Amino acid sequence: MSDAQRTPDLATEAPFTRADVELLERRCLHQGFFRLEALQLRHRLFEGGWSGAMTREVHRRHDAVGVLLYDVARDAVVLVEQFRAGALEDPASPWKLEVVAGLVEEGESPAEVARREAVEEAGARVGELIELYAYYPSPGACDERVTLFCGLVDSEGLGGVHGLDEEHEDIRVHVLPFARAWELLQAGRLDNAMCLIALQWLAVERASLRATR
Repeated sequence: MSDAQRTPDLATEAPFTRADVELLERRCLHQGFFRLEALQLRHRLFEGGWSGAMTREVHRRHDAVGVLLYDVARDAVVLVEQFRAGALEDPASPWKLEVVAGLVEEGESPAEVARREAVEEAGARVGELIELYAYYPSPGACDERVTLFCGLVDSEGLGGVHGLDEEHEDIRVHVLPFARAWELLQAGRLDNAMCLIALQWLAVERASLRATR
């Protein structure tokens, strides 16, 4: 049986690696704040051999960080609300409720970004920072990788409007009891991946967090 046909242990290995892709050409289609590239490539097939040459467009972004701010003592979460251009045609509203988030700049670690963005977007100082997951939101077309955290905070006094003027940020802060945030999730108001994943994690781990802190 060839290596390509062997069934791997999915918990510890992938069937193929970067070495199993041949990049034939890379072209820049657009360079702005983000970059759009056209890649011509071929790759190995599960049943052996190689695919034909194909073209795939890839949206190249900075890696990102999200951090769900949670107040253990008050059993409250801190969410931010802001306009999102990608949701311009949303039938309800292009203003979205989200966790605090930002892009990783050169020389920064994801944890540093989480703490920085918590201050910039919500005026919150994070104490303990718990890493949850790292994932690709849309690997079929985008190279962005997201690292998601839960940051423990004291939510007393948080609220108001925050953000950096030079980045045209207009961010409203909401402090919500967990039960209310969960109602919003069930109602479809929290309709972005970071928020859904982080709150699902908190629903499982919340009792443990409250019992040990």
